[in-house]
Amino acid sequence: MTGIGIVAALDAEARTLRDARRFRDGRDRLDGRATVIVAGIGPVAAASAARALAEAGAAALLSWGVAGGLDPRLRPGAIVLPAEILGPAGERYPTDAAWRERERRRLAGREPVCAGAILSQGTAIADPRAKHAAHRASGAVAIDMESAAIAAVAASRGLPFLVLRAIVDAASDALPDAVVDASRDGRPDLWRVLGGVIRSPGDLGALLGLAGRFRIARRALAAAAAAGLATPS
Repeated sequence: MTGIGIVAALDAEARTLRDARRFRDGRDRLDGRATVIVAGIGPVAAASAARALAEAGAAALLSWGVAGGLDPRLRPGAIVLPAEILGPAGERYPTDAAWRERERRRLAGREPVCAGAILSQGTAIADPRAKHAAHRASGAVAIDMESAAIAAVAASRGLPFLVLRAIVDAASDALPDAVVDASRDGRPDLWRVLGGVIRSPGDLGALLGLAGRFRIARRALAAAAAAGLATPS
């Protein structure tokens, strides 16, 4: 393959790139310029997908999907095109400045766009107080679980790297325990979510609220995709 290799954690995130019910075998060719892999949640899965794309001949890597908000000014649906990814051990991975600027121009006037850093680590931050502390300590505006792993692969292969994420949970939103628990093994398990709600029925309202915010984030991703993906060069 040539062109952009895109890593998305969830099928629902990847489907915003194209009107498809699902991605066959977790991978699909979008057009002549891009291939997407649905990797699953977390850094191990993301790194494996990024390596597969690089080994297949991808000329650049893009981390695509949703993120949690750390900056209280970011609302669900805001787009983050970070200038830098902060890894769990203090690593700093810059994104490709020229590619990011071309993408920003494509999105101008469509969605709020933020260039602030994303903190990327292997665990979610569920509590608003912990989100505030992470924002204060790192300066990051958002958090995800995959971008640093993809960035490390891109850096090791000398490939241009970009991240486009839509905020799903704001800094003031607590993540339901059922969602955090269900996501720990790489792919969210619906039955585990339902089991968590049964054990903690008070989470139902928070879960429904999160589902609504996820729809907002997906609409923002779909709008970004409709604007067309910029190329690295």
